[in-house]
Amino acid sequence: MATSQARRGFSTLLASSTSRAAPIAYRIPHRSFSSSPVRAAWTPSAPKAAATTTTTAAKPAATSTTASKPSTTTTASTATPQRTVTPSFPAKEPPVPTARSSATDAATTEARAQRSLTSGLDDAPPDTQGVPAIDWTRSYHGLGSTSFTAEQQETLLAPIVHEDVEVKPDGLLYLPEIKYRRILNKAFGPGGWGLAPRGESIVTGKIVTREYGLIVQGRLVSIARGEQQYFDPDGIPTATEGCKSNALMRCCKDLGIASELWDPRFIREFTSKLTKEVWVEHVSTKKKRKVVLRKDDAPKYPFKEVKI
Repeated sequence: MATSQARRGFSTLLASSTSRAAPIAYRIPHRSFSSSPVRAAWTPSAPKAAATTTTTAAKPAATSTTASKPSTTTTASTATPQRTVTPSFPAKEPPVPTARSSATDAATTEARAQRSLTSGLDDAPPDTQGVPAIDWTRSYHGLGSTSFTAEQQETLLAPIVHEDVEVKPDGLLYLPEIKYRRILNKAFGPGGWGLAPRGESIVTGKIVTREYGLIVQGRLVSIARGEQQYFDPDGIPTATEGCKSNALMRCCKDLGIASELWDPRFIREFTSKLTKEVWVEHVSTKKKRKVVLRKDDAPKYPFKEVKI
């Protein structure tokens, strides 16, 4: 019995040593069927298979762990939903105007067109039923085109009459506005001249001002801006008329009417010969001040002359 077991072990050893020398294609099938613990220890394919099997077996556990996470995430997302902001581009256009606003704009535009003094008018607009129309608010028609006749020039350039000159309390010499109108009427006849406004009246807190053009025999001869102070809103109409008179006097300066009043030598001579300085007292307030008067004039109420 012992001898047969020894022979069997020797045969096994011999077979194993013989299999090492065999080709690779012959040895591979013998390894898979080997049950020797020694050969299994050094065979490289056996441990890899075991490791692979172990790893594969361990994955389901990890998968099960991972599978439990979505439930937590789902619960959190259900409790606090995320806020999403969706930008909208391009920007929204303004709303289309309604019929009411369009009608209002149209009415405003029409009113402005009617109020304008210069829209749609040229220097020489076409005739209207045979009558030439000129927009004097902007036209310079006939300016400097023809001189006046000899008789008209003599009337306009006549020396000033000293008795017509007035003196303001501060010593300023002036010719009353009515004197200018009389000279114009004498030179061109009533209706042969006129003042045409060249803009709207400008009313500030203290002054009314407006530009005028002097039209003589159908042509422009001078342009000036008049001004007049006022102290109460109720006095604006009166100040407007004073503004027109002031513009007339300034326009007449271009025609040579009373041109001496702008001559310094005439002013000094007239002041030294025909004016005087006096002290006057206000009747009610008793305030005193010095004023300039013509020598043939006396203080007017509420002032009276006093001696100092």
